[in-house]
Amino acid sequence: MGGEDVVFAPYLEILWTFLKAFLVGGGICMIAQIVINFTDLTAGKILVVFMLSGVVLQGLGLYQYLVDFAGAGATVPISGFGYLLANGALKGAEKGFFGAFTGALASASAGVSAAVIFSFIIAMIFKSRTKKN
Repeated sequence: MGGEDVVFAPYLEILWTFLKAFLVGGGICMIAQIVINFTDLTAGKILVVFMLSGVVLQGLGLYQYLVDFAGAGATVPISGFGYLLANGALKGAEKGFFGAFTGALASASAGVSAAVIFSFIIAMIFKSRTKKN
């Protein structure tokens, strides 16, 4: 009996990690959906609010706890991008005023570069057209 527990322990740990990420990421998305359904805010404004919420929460030192608990569930949503910018700015600020700006850009450069490169590749493969109403 005891040997079976040892065999399944890593799988249960992985399942628990996935569950935490799903619950936190899903919770963030649920809040966004509620905002979409019950306000007249545009999608762009909602994205900015969520990104700035990640910046503010990380500036207060709170978002790091969410990242430590949920991992990708907290870093993948747009609020995670705000967390990344704020975290880079805080670390860069240790090197001075200019470091606060370069730290934020350096920490987010891989994600932004990937988005630009993959968007370009997809744009070359598919033909864009206007949406018909």
